[in-house]
Amino acid sequence: MSAPHPHEELVAHLCRTSPLGPGEAARVIADVLAYFGEPVEEFVRRRHGELRARGLTNDQIFERVAAELPARRFAPPELSLRQLRRIVYG
Repeated sequence: MSAPHPHEELVAHLCRTSPLGPGEAARVIADVLAYFGEPVEEFVRRRHGELRARGLTNDQIFERVAAELPARRFAPPELSLRQLRRIVYG
């Protein structure tokens, strides 16, 4: 017998309201939690790399990242553009 999923109610809700089965719903939940559980520093570095690869300049990147941060699962403290640069470049 397997242990119950830590988000059993959410799994059941997704199964009732979508075509997902229990295993698929559990994987979706795990993916979403991992995505929103990313620490601020990792998020900033990852987004910087993604946006840099798209050809954006650092000024454009840091403005965009600063605007995205408050929408994260646990909104971090407001970071200045200088603080964002320090996260990326040390």
